[in-house]
Amino acid sequence: MVDLSVDLGFLRLKNPVLAASGTFGYGLEFKPFYDLELLGGFVVKGLYLKPREGNKPPRLVETPSGLINSIGLQGIGVEAFCREVLPELAGLNTAVIVNVCGEEEDEYARVAEYLSRHQGLAALELNISCPNVREGGRCPAQNPEATYRTVKKVKQVTSLPLITKLSPNVTDIASVALAAEEAGTEAISLINTLLAMAIDLETRKPRLGNIMGGLSGPAIKPIALRMVFQVARAVRVPVIGMGGIFTAEDALEFMMAGAAAVQVGTANFVDPDACLKIIRGLESWADKHGIKKISELSGSLRV
Repeated sequence: MVDLSVDLGFLRLKNPVLAASGTFGYGLEFKPFYDLELLGGFVVKGLYLKPREGNKPPRLVETPSGLINSIGLQGIGVEAFCREVLPELAGLNTAVIVNVCGEEEDEYARVAEYLSRHQGLAALELNISCPNVREGGRCPAQNPEATYRTVKKVKQVTSLPLITKLSPNVTDIASVALAAEEAGTEAISLINTLLAMAIDLETRKPRLGNIMGGLSGPAIKPIALRMVFQVARAVRVPVIGMGGIFTAEDALEFMMAGAAAVQVGTANFVDPDACLKIIRGLESWADKHGIKKISELSGSLRV
């Protein structure tokens, strides 16, 4: 038997596979497909203080080996989530993590503080990296100083463990990760989507209502792997890797690059059972290669 559990220090997961924010709804949407307790955990879609309509359509464009989204973090708001959704998730024997959003530092802190008053959450994921909300894809995670300020402010108002989600739309990902670590984050997750666009040749117009959006899927995996490797070598806190993970082999690459756990996103749109297949695949691969504990593979890349 292979031990699939991983210890993040602040949180022990039964396996290293988490469903990524924005691709798994609030968790309840996947209950008809399988038992959510089979997952290591899941990250619910981003929450602001108030309900948010998101960007104007069209909001999704399929590309070769990828998907560009410009949803704009549509959501029900933190109050409605805690009132209507969280009671349905409380008691699940898996890690429930909430993706925290904000227009500015104060809103991030207010959302985190509100969530901290409620039971049933394992951690918060601080989303300072979404590229399809503000003009030009600007976000705090593109700047170490802004990252430090935002993480520090949130850490002052919550006792819940904090996972800071980083943007790939930078030239030096390690410096941003180090700023988040210095500010007190318990973990780093990366990468969020890459800023991208698509054009309709017949109309000569952008194919997204917001012009630009975030590219995800297999197309971004090599970039994500490189950044996870760089960050894992730079920080001491655990790293959670994501970006184009569709198979157990993909997940294993991220773990060997230094990730303690992984998040699966776009694959959930293609196959609702993707996370479960990856979990089974990890166990099968480890068993075949004589690995007793999956955590032994984290950072095992030979360079």
